[in-house]
Amino acid sequence: MTFSRPIELKNTVLAAGKEPLVCTPLVGADEDAVFRELAAILPKKPDLLEWRVDFFVGIADVARVVALCRAIQEKSGGVPLVFTRRSIREGGNPIVLDEAQVFELCAAVCRSGAVDLLDYELSVGEDYFGQAVGLARETGVRLIASFHNFQETPSAEALVAKFVAMEKAGADLVKIAVMPRELRDVLTLLDATLTAQSAVSVPVISMSMGGFGSLSRLFGWVFGSSVSFAVGEASSAPGQVPIEQLNAVVDVVHRCLKGQ
Repeated sequence: MTFSRPIELKNTVLAAGKEPLVCTPLVGADEDAVFRELAAILPKKPDLLEWRVDFFVGIADVARVVALCRAIQEKSGGVPLVFTRRSIREGGNPIVLDEAQVFELCAAVCRSGAVDLLDYELSVGEDYFGQAVGLARETGVRLIASFHNFQETPSAEALVAKFVAMEKAGADLVKIAVMPRELRDVLTLLDATLTAQSAVSVPVISMSMGGFGSLSRLFGWVFGSSVSFAVGEASSAPGQVPIEQLNAVVDVVHRCLKGQ
């Protein structure tokens, strides 16, 4: 039995009944690199695309970022797009923008109508996150509250409390990624994901990172994680597996759960 919740995007429900949704990252440094990634990824039929704008050399040019979002939207044929700036404190690349400028960039992108989901870190603080909630309500873009710990895996109780805090802060989806120091830490993450199904009412996304953590990317959806991130062309985080391998494993597990 699986527990993942559907993800509602504006007036549609994304891939209702499909578990997990598969998201592939775009990490190209410029437009040509992003378009090459798209050409390689789209035939693999991801359910979602994530543009990691902190990899993009033109991040300080708002018009250029918006234009590329629109180009991704057009070239992908409408595959829902997640817009993500990952901060240095949570494993992202250094950028020239401060937090106020990052928020203005997010606002411009959301108001352009070219993205469907915005990933925004809860650690930005109550003021900025509150503004992101207002932006999401204004534009209809779904807000993913995210938290990343590249050093360790907190306790299951702490992870569930973080999920609850994210929903309380106004998120439409809640996402946690942690680093396991030992195999048992992956069980901690999966346990927290399962417990979160009764602790929050919004879709949950969770993953362990690194080699041990790749197991959560393959099987985490059984415990309630709605989305798994997979490599389409290039990885955006440690432990991501190629989309073809993820789909093969998911297919086997689905058939086992159905008793086939």
